[in-house]
Amino acid sequence: MTVEAEHTLDTSGLFCPEPVMLLHNKVAELQTGETLRVIATDPTTQRDIPRFCRFLGHELLVEEVADGVFVYLLRKGAG
Repeated sequence: MTVEAEHTLDTSGLFCPEPVMLLHNKVAELQTGETLRVIATDPTTQRDIPRFCRFLGHELLVEEVADGVFVYLLRKGAG
């Protein structure tokens, strides 16, 4: 599984709500249009990360899962 991005956030081993809390903090550091790869092992991220993106105006570009690892690629929106 290869997802290219300018930044990476690895939340492996963390459970709700920690992955989204760390995601929120990391996205705040990015410039509009930059991309972030998020790696997670918590299945609830399949619900939480798409909602996070929709609610805050970020673009979810890729959502992949393999062997219990969830990988997301998002682009920071202007919101």
